[in-house]
Amino acid sequence: MKSPFLRLLFIALAVILTDQSTKFMVMEHLKLGEQREWIAGFFRLVHWGNTGAAWSMFRDNNLVLAGIALVALVILFFSRKHFEAHRLIGQVALGLMFGGIIGNLIDRFRIGHVVDFIYFFTYRKAGGEIGFPAFNVADSAICVGVGLLFIITLQKDNESKSIPLISSAPPKQSELDLEP
Repeated sequence: MKSPFLRLLFIALAVILTDQSTKFMVMEHLKLGEQREWIAGFFRLVHWGNTGAAWSMFRDNNLVLAGIALVALVILFFSRKHFEAHRLIGQVALGLMFGGIIGNLIDRFRIGHVVDFIYFFTYRKAGGEIGFPAFNVADSAICVGVGLLFIITLQKDNESKSIPLISSAPPKQSELDLEP
């Protein structure tokens, strides 16, 4: 694929397709609230609805969060040149983020909440369990995309610091003398 935009679009569509198909399978095989442990004491497939943002923050604000996501999507689209969209790493980062945002937006508009189904946890010695908040493919894509944008930013920062300053004035004789 030669076009950077087509590559970005392909990545976004792959994320959306993967996200929506995995959510569809979860909704087909698990009732809302149902859980199935796959790795004892470590991993469950769950079917949880999230009307909030990450870790269920701002719960029951589905339309507000959908609006924020749409605004973020538009801003990200129009500022994509600042995120190295001409380089492969930028295309992957933006494609993952676009796909993830759109995948979760589809849920918000179609069913009124985001479907989360990946849940890692462990049992406490004192009883009960502690776990990482449930998430989905779209959430993962967004996080990886943001991580790649951080890498891009660090690379740009390092490149700007390593460029020597060029002086228009010739060096002084004292700067040329190598002996004390």
